[in-house]
Amino acid sequence: MIPFIAVGTAALLVSGLTMYSGFGLGTLLLPVFALFFPVETAVAATAVVHGANNLFKVSLVGTLADMSIVVKFGLPAICAAFAGAAALGAMAQFGQIASYSIGSKTAVITPLKLVMALLMFAFALFEILPRLKRLKFSKDYLFLGGLLSGFFGGLSGHQGALRSAFLAKVGISAQAFVGTNAMIGFMVDAARIAVYAYIFVIAGTGAGIGTGQMPLVLTGIAAAFVGVLIGKRYLHKVTMGTVQTITGILLLGIAFALGTGVI
Repeated sequence: MIPFIAVGTAALLVSGLTMYSGFGLGTLLLPVFALFFPVETAVAATAVVHGANNLFKVSLVGTLADMSIVVKFGLPAICAAFAGAAALGAMAQFGQIASYSIGSKTAVITPLKLVMALLMFAFALFEILPRLKRLKFSKDYLFLGGLLSGFFGGLSGHQGALRSAFLAKVGISAQAFVGTNAMIGFMVDAARIAVYAYIFVIAGTGAGIGTGQMPLVLTGIAAAFVGVLIGKRYLHKVTMGTVQTITGILLLGIAFALGTGVI
């Protein structure tokens, strides 16, 4: 029952609050899934929830997207997402680096856990440090932004913060920003889910999402849908400052636990 409450609550609250920010759901949901699934499975589960959530947002606000930006930013993001997802699959095959005991629990450190911990730590700084919160890039760097956000999206699901930082400076309306963000996010999710499906299901490499884990994933999807509807109707004026800080603190805690092999 605790996993369902944790995943459902996180998906509901964050999907609503991030309706207008373009990022946050994957950032917070990944460490929650990582509490209950192996890391590579947590990434795949987050991708499924994130992708379904973005598809739902596209159905609501996709017509507002600026298609020229979707092409300039989204196409390199898709290509890079394939590479990032493939890198995740490769790292999932590596064995443990070290292990140690904490009471009755055995903590295991693997290369994938260390990489994920470093990424979570880095993206936590984007949520906490004021300078990184305000980080924006010129529209001349859309191609580079697509590559970076797509790669990290494929590798760990952390794509929204970088994408929003690049798109915030291209001179489009708030409505177009929301639609464009949703469209590109879904494109990246579709690319990485396809790679995860090949790696975990067809190739039989790593730990995919089993039938016993699907109820928790479906709970996340349903809760995220409800959060989007609430966010679209009531929460478009909510500031993200507090949410970013809380998310950053949680990420730092989970990064430490992952890096030390506790989870």
